[in-house]
Amino acid sequence: MAVKIKTQFGVIDISNEVISTVVGGAATEIFGIVGMASKNQIRDNLNDILNKENYSRGVIVRQEDDGVIVDVYIIVSYGTKISEVSRNVQEKVKYDLETMLDISAKAVNVYVQGVRVLKD
Repeated sequence: MAVKIKTQFGVIDISNEVISTVVGGAATEIFGIVGMASKNQIRDNLNDILNKENYSRGVIVRQEDDGVIVDVYIIVSYGTKISEVSRNVQEKVKYDLETMLDISAKAVNVYVQGVRVLKD
């Protein structure tokens, strides 16, 4: 499915893949985020951090009449306050969707899939 935006010049279709890439990029910019995790770790056989090309595996986008609902699967850094990092992800994802794609996020659900110790 895609989000359709009607303008005076025609219709713009934004695919879920594009939305997932924007959401993944926004989430990984937040301090305390190690990276994105796969939403189906057992099926995908991925226990690793996803690359930029695979952000869609860590994001679920569902369309509603009054906006989109986004589920984000992340891995956080050890020693950070998980609730604060999750709140920052929600705010950044919502802001980026509204400014970059002109899409309103009805809800941004954050699922912490793991905690990693960063090696220096």
